[in-house]
Amino acid sequence: MVTAGREAGPRYSFPTGVRAAHPGFDGPTGQRSRVTNPSSIAVAAERSARASGWALGAAVLLLALGSFWIGPYPVAAADVLTVLLGELGLTLAPDLPEAVRQVVLELRGPRIAAALLVGAALAAAGATYQSLFRNPLVSPGVLGVSAGAGFGAALGILVDGSALAIQALAFGGGLLATAATLGLGQAVGRASLLILVVAGLVVSAFFQALIALLKVVADPENQLPGITFWLLGGLHRIDAPTLAWALLPVLLSGALLYALRWQVHALAAGDDEARAMGVDVPRVRLLLILAATAMTAASVSIAGIVGWVGLLVPHLVRMWVGPHFVLVLPLSALLGGGFLLAVDDLARGVGGQEIPLGILTALIGAPLFALVLARARSAWF
Repeated sequence: MVTAGREAGPRYSFPTGVRAAHPGFDGPTGQRSRVTNPSSIAVAAERSARASGWALGAAVLLLALGSFWIGPYPVAAADVLTVLLGELGLTLAPDLPEAVRQVVLELRGPRIAAALLVGAALAAAGATYQSLFRNPLVSPGVLGVSAGAGFGAALGILVDGSALAIQALAFGGGLLATAATLGLGQAVGRASLLILVVAGLVVSAFFQALIALLKVVADPENQLPGITFWLLGGLHRIDAPTLAWALLPVLLSGALLYALRWQVHALAAGDDEARAMGVDVPRVRLLLILAATAMTAASVSIAGIVGWVGLLVPHLVRMWVGPHFVLVLPLSALLGGGFLLAVDDLARGVGGQEIPLGILTALIGAPLFALVLARARSAWF
């Protein structure tokens, strides 16, 4: 069973990265002394994140351009840039076949953008939850959002079947599951991260049972296959309106997480240390949960249940830049987007039938996570 670090085991030592970022604290007891020149520390961290981000961003951009070549109608990177610049009015009308424009703007373009968006959202949410709960084994679905979104989508397929109904009910189901988790935690009467994790397991199990019930009553010829394949995850349903549906909540939630990145960095040291640094722990924790949940629900509502991205990618980033959340958050988003785009390229480029994303992310993510586990051992943060 997944447990939250502080309540379930020995107290985490004060992270080296937090000591470096907040030199006014003398050791793991969190006793406060005079903080010296924190602005210079922030500038150094931002410069490091920017340098790593530019390199990773360039690699993801090249991957995105190369992804247009994969498929039954390959489109060269030069043609992609010509079409995009022409749409922005930066070049003359491109002298290209209309089929190229349709592939870039209406078919492959929205799908590539959705892979980047969903991967970035899941990875950023996973990094946030792992730092917030101080537990390396939690994922974006820890509070039941994935199971709730799956139930909402299954209900949408059963009662309506339209894309808008499925997306709206999936998003609402994810938020409802998280609200139930928070409510159950409050009903127990303890402001404990461990209680929230256990409540999330209970809520997830409940919504998984509801999904199974909907499968039983669904039409086995028309509705049941739709529910099954939606739960496996995939981006084959993506078009421009669908992408726009998820774009706003993901961007707003991502901006909130970025604005709170230093507070999350402080929370990694423990609640007492964060309070000593002036962090309003209950308020910041609630905002983080809401933002990460909204990102996850929006992603699941358009892509189905895609596992391992939010669990694996933050660990890969920590192996690269260390435990500093100020760096982990943006780099996890970039690497998560690139990872899911690469997996989606593999899903639609191998064989004649597209492989569901959830299957491929598990086949790739599980062995990679085993390697991370063997290397990290007990030093998760």
